[in-house]
Amino acid sequence: MVQQPKLQETSSIQSIQRVLKSLSTYRWTSLGALVSLLLLTIANAVTPQLFRWGIDRGITQKNLQVVLYSAAWMVLAAIARGLFNFGQSYLAEAASQGVAYDLRNKIFSKIQNLSFSYHDQAQTSQLLTRVTSDIEQIRTFVGTSLIQVIGGVVTLVTIAVILLVMNWELALITLTAVPISAWLMARFVGRNNKLFRQVQEQLSDLNAVLQENLLGIRVVKAFVRESAERSRYTTLNDGLVRANMKTISAIHNTFPFIFLLSNFVTLAVFGYGGAQVIGRRFSIGELVAFNSYLALILQPILLIGFAAPAIAQSAASAERVYEVVDAEVEIRDRPGAVPFDTCVGRITFENVSFRYPGATTETLKEVSFETRPKELIAVLGMTGSGKSTIMNLLARFYDVTGGAVRIDGRDVKDFTLKSLRSRIGIVFQETTLFSGTIRENIAYAKPDATLEQVIEVAKTAQMHDFIISLPDGYETIVGERGVGLSGGQKQRIAIARTLLTDYSILILDDSTSAVDAKTAAHIQAELDGLMRQKACTTFVVAQRISTVKNADRIFLMDKGRLVAQGTHEELMETSPLYGVILESQVKAKEKNDTKLR
Repeated sequence: MVQQPKLQETSSIQSIQRVLKSLSTYRWTSLGALVSLLLLTIANAVTPQLFRWGIDRGITQKNLQVVLYSAAWMVLAAIARGLFNFGQSYLAEAASQGVAYDLRNKIFSKIQNLSFSYHDQAQTSQLLTRVTSDIEQIRTFVGTSLIQVIGGVVTLVTIAVILLVMNWELALITLTAVPISAWLMARFVGRNNKLFRQVQEQLSDLNAVLQENLLGIRVVKAFVRESAERSRYTTLNDGLVRANMKTISAIHNTFPFIFLLSNFVTLAVFGYGGAQVIGRRFSIGELVAFNSYLALILQPILLIGFAAPAIAQSAASAERVYEVVDAEVEIRDRPGAVPFDTCVGRITFENVSFRYPGATTETLKEVSFETRPKELIAVLGMTGSGKSTIMNLLARFYDVTGGAVRIDGRDVKDFTLKSLRSRIGIVFQETTLFSGTIRENIAYAKPDATLEQVIEVAKTAQMHDFIISLPDGYETIVGERGVGLSGGQKQRIAIARTLLTDYSILILDDSTSAVDAKTAAHIQAELDGLMRQKACTTFVVAQRISTVKNADRIFLMDKGRLVAQGTHEELMETSPLYGVILESQVKAKEKNDTKLR
């Protein structure tokens, strides 16, 4: 399984504090929720006093008018409670949705800016879980758990003052439950925070298996691995259930004590308060009101208790979200970076060495070369020789670990990333298409391109005839990941997409590997004139010698080193490795031709 990148660690408390600070963006909505909460608390606090007044002044003294008045006021209090409860719930939810919206945008923007090295090590499923499940946990905390805790604290303080004024002896008996419950809650959160984080991690692992199977369903079916994958998923699912059951067990080890404590307090109030009523030191109305307040003071304790697991989960989720938000962007603009405006075509590698993050060996070892303006350079070598790495360093997807990469004598680090990459047209070895039409995919980097411009580059990529044969032509919807198109067709769309950009340097990274030899030759013929006319320098990365014969120079890579360079004819005479590669490919071609006959 892919290791997670080492991320900046933040404590759960600091993460929750950052979530609370983000509420400042929605200060008026949050303030409205707090005001509604305070008014709701007042309405709740007044209701038992109306009961006391109705019993002591109305029922006990047989005064129907007081009874009716108290009933009317209780109706008004009930309406007020309903309105204020709706207000605080609605406004708190609005604020929580705003916080979740901002976090989703923030984490998505950060993912877009994170370097290739981060994405090389991070699991996509982990990132998906953080953007979805973890942010939803934070939203629930802000919209529900936070208001429960604040409401519980405000209610506790308000009711505690009223109880002390009414009967300080009974109040002291009642309030003993508060510090004990608070201690139980603090112990619960402290002990189980790691457990709640583990649940989120296991959910991410489960999502990883699901994602891998959705992307690789054809491979699973081809190798008849359905039962094995089902078993793997079930094993992780069982682990997630066990982790969730541990959280439930942790809850059950804490909350029964709180419920038992509340029952003891109720019994104590009933016994001691009843004795005071019999002794005429306390009225029946006051005992009823006190008992009502008892429910009001125990309810916040229980609400805070129920909110505690959600808060612990939210703290773990916030920590995971901010790990991504705070992750270091390794490839960034230098102070004083300048736009990459013009290109003469002199690309220089000066003793360049490079090692991928986490790797133990160097992928490139002291590679040096310099291109000439308008030169077509082919980079050839066996798989893993470092061909694509050279192109990744030129576009600053990674930074060199030794030496320097220069364009027209200037270090690529001196250019702004946006301008550098916008002037380097790249066709990657692995083709990625997006949901949408063929036209939208070709015009991905230039959405305002006209249909005529799109058709022109499609013709160069030898794709136009196929596209117009489709019922919807250029408006044909491309399925998820380009399903419905062959590998060669997807590659040709990718070539057209790159040709539509305002490139100065063109990189074709094994871009016709999935295309048949005849079509590849047609594409190459169309590209030759275009490349020499528009690009200041062109790099063609390939494994097939037939693709690179017409290059001005061929760079031959082997085990991370540039071992030879020259024209096809020169390398045939001077490089034994080039001869070996050519011989192997000729034999492979003859073998395939024999099979076809």
